[in-house]
Amino acid sequence: MIRLVKASRSYGIPPVIALDSISLDIGHGEFVAITGQSGSGKSTLLNLLGGLDHPTSGQVVVDGIHLESANDHELTLFRRKKLGMVFQFFNLLPAMTLVENVEMPLLLRGEHGKSVRTEALAMLDQVGMEHRAGHFPHQLSGGEMQRGAIARALIHTPSLLLADEPTGNLDSTNASQVLEVIAKIASRRTTTVIMVTHSDAVAALADRRIQIKDGIIASDSTRTH
Repeated sequence: MIRLVKASRSYGIPPVIALDSISLDIGHGEFVAITGQSGSGKSTLLNLLGGLDHPTSGQVVVDGIHLESANDHELTLFRRKKLGMVFQFFNLLPAMTLVENVEMPLLLRGEHGKSVRTEALAMLDQVGMEHRAGHFPHQLSGGEMQRGAIARALIHTPSLLLADEPTGNLDSTNASQVLEVIAKIASRRTTTVIMVTHSDAVAALADRRIQIKDGIIASDSTRTH
């Protein structure tokens, strides 16, 4: 599903190395937690996997697509068809209701009609949020917004879900609810889930934990069941 071959990313002159020649394989349906201190390179890694940034050198291959050499149009199609992203601060559009936010990826893909609303409501139901479909983001709690954001990220059935500190802005109760949703998604083994987190407790839920330190992989371990 994912292969990095000596992927590096540096910024500026003189160069500051964010990732240093990382090689990595992640299989389809894996649930992987990426951990490390601030500035370790984990968010840079996530940006490379999402096609939001290019490596300075090396290869980044996701679902057969070489992101390091893809042009803007190819990257747009990749993100539209194969990628779902969940951020710490939700990024819901404030002028739209929750269901309208969830519909957006389907509309961007060119789908229209009643089936779009039906699919969006069904996805909200899967994350326990159908009863809040007509509410605007400012009327929702942080946990409700994040579950809505997860529904939006999954509505187009992506092969890869990237979650960047998805519980970092939530209290413990809401964080537990969001993690339950992510763990449920991961358990189906149809979507590869990669989650960046500072929390050891959150990382422990994943099947595999990769620790990044100073731009390199410091450890890579699989959880024993």
